[in-house]
Amino acid sequence: MRLFVALAPPPDVVETVREAVDRGRRHTPDLRWTPPGAWHLTLLFLGRVDDDLLPGLTGALGRVARNRRSLELAARGWGTFPRSNARTSVLWAGVNGDTQALGILVDRLRAAADRIGIEVDHRPYVPHITVARSRPARDLSGTVHSLGTLRSRRWEAREMHLVESRPGSADRYRTVRTWALGWKPDPTRPPERSTS
Repeated sequence: MRLFVALAPPPDVVETVREAVDRGRRHTPDLRWTPPGAWHLTLLFLGRVDDDLLPGLTGALGRVARNRRSLELAARGWGTFPRSNARTSVLWAGVNGDTQALGILVDRLRAAADRIGIEVDHRPYVPHITVARSRPARDLSGTVHSLGTLRSRRWEAREMHLVESRPGSADRYRTVRTWALGWKPDPTRPPERSTS
């Protein structure tokens, strides 16, 4: 399975970004614009993961999620990759808010993947939501200008998702597992008992 870990912005934040992206689409219609239903904030790209590693991976990611709190985030501003090059290939909406806590979460997820033998990227983390791609790379400064100002409301990210990427299928992204950030079992609830 080709997997990544992500947070999902709520529908009203997606709508705020979509309104701005519509302006960019009119300016540069030939970009490969990502559909709003596929917008997410990637925390960790895992790549292809063998089925035999999946139980260990989900256990490790779940432990990370339990030990992190929810995050206050907002979509703010635009950027491109590469950042300092007039010929760029990725256009994104920036994410700000609890970015220090977000960076710690990403570091913990990377360490968890490393421990179970999945090699991951350790470049500096830039929180973003990819909205378009350009092949070949080109100057997207006019497109960025056409998008205007982006300022969504703050939202509380309470869940983290393990997502399978399935290029070429109708539903490109399929959620494999979801964890609540900061979830703890209720110590006052009696343990469940089998009735068999």
